[in-house]
Amino acid sequence: MNISNQTGKTAPGLQKSNYVPALAVLTSLFFMWGFITCLNDILIPHLKGLFSLNYTRTMLIQFIFFGAYAIMSMPSGFIVSRIGYQRGIVVGLTVAGIGALLFLPAAAMVSYPFFLGAFFVLASGITLLQVAANPFVAILGRPETASSRLNLTQAFNSLGTTIAPVFGSMLILENSFVTPAEEAAAVRLPYIMIAFALFAIALVFAFVKLPKIQATGSDDAKTGGSAWKYRHLVLGAIAIFLYVGSEVSIGSFLVNFLSLPEIGGLTEATAGKYVAFYWGGAMIGRFLGSVVQSYINPAKVLVFNATLAIILVFGTMFLPGSIAMWTIISVGLFNSIMFPTIFTLSIDGLGRHTSQGSGILCMAIVGGAILPMIMGSIADEASIRVGFIVPLIGYAYILYYAISGFKPKKTIA
Repeated sequence: MNISNQTGKTAPGLQKSNYVPALAVLTSLFFMWGFITCLNDILIPHLKGLFSLNYTRTMLIQFIFFGAYAIMSMPSGFIVSRIGYQRGIVVGLTVAGIGALLFLPAAAMVSYPFFLGAFFVLASGITLLQVAANPFVAILGRPETASSRLNLTQAFNSLGTTIAPVFGSMLILENSFVTPAEEAAAVRLPYIMIAFALFAIALVFAFVKLPKIQATGSDDAKTGGSAWKYRHLVLGAIAIFLYVGSEVSIGSFLVNFLSLPEIGGLTEATAGKYVAFYWGGAMIGRFLGSVVQSYINPAKVLVFNATLAIILVFGTMFLPGSIAMWTIISVGLFNSIMFPTIFTLSIDGLGRHTSQGSGILCMAIVGGAILPMIMGSIADEASIRVGFIVPLIGYAYILYYAISGFKPKKTIA
């Protein structure tokens, strides 16, 4: 689906003096879904202890959360096509807010299945939110500055992922609990605050004036053909699948890994705050990467980052505890440019199939549901250190893609 405003230029009435407030409000969305997604990394060790779960069952949290992307992406697209993008944002925020409120009865019932249901509703709202919100960023202002606006919103997404672990550690992990009911109740205040913020932003979007966006229809529908025949796109979708899965797997296990006596021996509350360094590295790397890639070929930057990620994960598996602690945290810095770079290389040369290719790449985010489950199974059978073989393989594939897999070749027969 191609998205444009009425004129193909800056939306009418949104000159520099008044489109900035709208962009600021949109930026809050990127911050919120980054914050909510990363707060999972704090809930994982908390719920693992509360329900005495093994690693595999604990990773059901990420399986349910990121599985919502695969299940709800197409329905979200249909909803947005029927009610429009601005209303889609309002609905997405409302559904996410309801999902956040569902953590209250889940805590009251001390029910892991109820918690998983709350995660799914919350993630479904975020999926709808992303489908509806992303097109606005590109058209709010002059076309030649679209890239800088996208970089800005992504930076605020990383800001959310950086703050969330500190926020969650203080409100959830630092408390002492006597009974399981008290331990479960610790999640209430954070998610009440999140629900309030989501509903407040939804109210703002219900009344804020945003440019009208129209769907012009898919070029593929008019001309026939499929993006699936492009080899570098298919290989790129696999790279996105493995990248998201690798990044989420590392983040999901950080608190438990850093808490191990032979690694950092940290309390869960302290380890949770160290997760902020992992995601903060990604934020810093995005700012640096945007500058570096203006001078150096993006594929070469991806080769460098993938190579360093492989070295760091490999070191984490075999180096002494205190060193392994910092090698795995440092991977976040080199994760930073991977998603946008892989995405850009994958859709290069697709022409009229670009919109379909973009949809395929977004669906590949489901890697965040699958790989943590695999790593959890390995961690249960062996150890978390051994489980890091999962992201190691993921980064090795990304290195292959950066070297040769991204090069557009003849289409798949």
